Amino acid sequence: MAALWGRYQLLLKTFPLATMSGTTCIIMSAGDCVSQLAIERKTRRQYDFVRTGRFAVAGLFVFGPVMRGWYLTLDKLYNGTRLAAIKMMATDQLIMAPTFVGLFISLMAVMRQESLDSIKGKLKRDYSVVLLNNYKIWPMAQLINFYFLPLQHRVLFVNFIALGWNTYLAWATEKN
Repeated sequence: MAALWGRYQLLLKTFPLATMSGTTCIIMSAGDCVSQLAIERKTRRQYDFVRTGRFAVAGLFVFGPVMRGWYLTLDKLYNGTRLAAIKMMATDQLIMAPTFVGLFISLMAVMRQESLDSIKGKLKRDYSVVLLNNYKIWPMAQLINFYFLPLQHRVLFVNFIALGWNTYLAWATEKN
């Protein structure tokens, strides 16, 4: 396990964006997998690999890079200030959380090739519920993240919390 952690640290130092995006890709895919198999109780024949692929693509090319940039921005804005962790968490939950939820719901619908009316309907149906559930989990998780973890490990920490969150997102946003 120590060797694996050392390898991750080296990759993170050498290729920070690719490493963070890759871990986000894996965790988002795993969340969808858990949702399909454990929550939705799909069989192997029913399993939607394309759906898991959408989660992988979104994690690798959108949410991994966005989160890395967001954490760098928050660190530059507040690092070294008194109450930095609280300010980072508040900014994250007031700006990124509402943006992330809307982007996630919209992007996944676009990747399913849904119509604009369908996307608007999903946003109307799911946005408020998902955002409220976000506020039950993420403020405390982000406070821990910003207070205790160095910048280079924040995306990884969030990804571990996000395994459960992504399972919920897959279930909440992929149902018809």
